[in-house]
Amino acid sequence: MDMQQAEWDILVIGAGPAGLMAAIGAAACGRRVLVLDRMPKPGMKLLATGGGRCNITNTLPPDELMARFGRQGRFMEPALRGLDNAGLLAFLAKIGVRAHCADGFHWFPVSESAAAVQEALWRRCEKLGAGFRFNCRAERILLSDGAAAGVETPQGVFTAARVILATGGRSYAGLGSDGSGFGLASHLGHTVKPPLPALAPLVVREEWVPECAGTTFAEAEVWIDLPKRRAHRMRGAVLFTHRGVSGPAVLDLSGDVAGLLETMPEVPLRVRWQLAESAADWTRRLDSWRREHGGRLVRNLLDEKLPASFAMALATACGAAETKAANLTAEQAARLVEHLTELPLHATATEGFGKAMVTRGGVSLKEIRPETLESRIVKGLHLAGEVVDLDGPCGGYNLQWAFSSGLLAGRNAAAESTKT
Repeated sequence: MDMQQAEWDILVIGAGPAGLMAAIGAAACGRRVLVLDRMPKPGMKLLATGGGRCNITNTLPPDELMARFGRQGRFMEPALRGLDNAGLLAFLAKIGVRAHCADGFHWFPVSESAAAVQEALWRRCEKLGAGFRFNCRAERILLSDGAAAGVETPQGVFTAARVILATGGRSYAGLGSDGSGFGLASHLGHTVKPPLPALAPLVVREEWVPECAGTTFAEAEVWIDLPKRRAHRMRGAVLFTHRGVSGPAVLDLSGDVAGLLETMPEVPLRVRWQLAESAADWTRRLDSWRREHGGRLVRNLLDEKLPASFAMALATACGAAETKAANLTAEQAARLVEHLTELPLHATATEGFGKAMVTRGGVSLKEIRPETLESRIVKGLHLAGEVVDLDGPCGGYNLQWAFSSGLLAGRNAAAESTKT
């Protein structure tokens, strides 16, 4: 392919937050940019983030934010140096999206609308002259002399000096992230760590859990009950569902659970859903119930302290649904105290990519230059956002990475396109 005949300076595959930001970064440098996306409009997954409210970022400084991404978090440093949370908020304000931080940690648009962010990014792209082709699926990244030189699609071949891969992972496939980017990268020789659903609800085997569907505990602690895993605990809300458990604390742990389920049939969990009460507190309470309310059913006494459905389910799980307080055996009491303080559950699955907010896994970071996000395998190919092997917890972390990495990829692709 004759690079001198390239139609575009930059091709961006994917019109999510990373792709839109990459287009903005490149077009702002005066480059001819075309964005390809298989969906009918840009940012469809973005519209679903934060329950449609779009948790843009959070208040953590870069070092702390990177730490929440685990051992690979330092890879983000150049991207965050170019666009940290303050820079992102300033940029969004400049293009018409004011944000607020009502709880002191999470930043949302003042409008509480993800559509406001999506529309502002799209308008900015168009104002800078970036072009779009929707309902256009990238089938193959083309090479010339070993360097990225274009993209083959059902609508034809588009040529460019540089290509940015920002397709997302596999979460919310119906909104555009179908994992196709992994195939595009793998075809070029990149190593792709097998994708797993992350930030996804968990399915548990305990049959009593569906009876509690809808019960929420605003402040709980969840951990994997395995050696070397117990110290890694997540705090936040826990929600019981018809299939298991969800809520921020569970979602943040779900990627680790998904990884363990690759090699074991189920993963033991513990949930402290009442942080203020210890095992000793509950032991004393059960003893007082025996003495003072011996004729009453244990489940009715629990009902005065817990949501009704949860009280009944716990009493049933501990074999004490029809037991009077005076007749409570030592074994029943021990099980109740355990369930009331460190509730045992067993995850058998996640609810999959259809419910996962992000993807764990992706293109190996070892094969990407963090300073430019250019591939070490294919010259002229840059990668941004969820397509790479980097994922963080709930709370604006992953969107911050998408925006920051997209801008870094776009700017560097623009700078290098003049040298090609």
